Amino acid sequence: MNLFNRLKFKYFNVVTRRRFIHVHPKAHLFPDIKVYEANNFFVGENTGIDFGAVIMNTRANFYMGKNSTAAFGLSVVTGNHERKVKRLFLTITDAEKGEESDKDVIVEEDCWLGINVTLLSGVTVRRGTTVAAGSVVTKSTLPYSVVGGVPAKHIKFYWTIEQILEHESALYPEEERYTRQQLEAFFSEYPK
Repeated sequence: MNLFNRLKFKYFNVVTRRRFIHVHPKAHLFPDIKVYEANNFFVGENTGIDFGAVIMNTRANFYMGKNSTAAFGLSVVTGNHERKVKRLFLTITDAEKGEESDKDVIVEEDCWLGINVTLLSGVTVRRGTTVAAGSVVTKSTLPYSVVGGVPAKHIKFYWTIEQILEHESALYPEEERYTRQQLEAFFSEYPK
């Protein structure tokens, strides 16, 4: 018996695209993507999710912004099991879980997720981030960063502040751009 039948989850296969209410018509979803709750699945314009993705989004949402791509084998888990004294964790239902157990996973614009990346509950992969193949992202990333490992750690910023400002001014309206002050604050978290 396969895992999905044993767990008795309802999931959808991308082949039946019409079941995905919140997928932009210009998104590129490859066959064999499994999504547990189509109503909690949001994919933006010109975004691609490759073969073999599993999106376990039971009570929380998965958002993937426009112009982002996930390579083969993306795994997203928006919820966690809860532990209670004198209870087996498998007996605790979603209705009994606290709000902290399930959190949205957000991938912003212009992000690249390498092969077999895992995103865990509550993380935000910020604009312009590259996640190295095989990484497990347990904490939110900084914009325009490269992260990798298990758990994923900050490796470097993709560009200098000047290059990011130039990139943003070419692609985003002024009200949506990061300011120099914001970028300097991000860079101060990981000095060279």
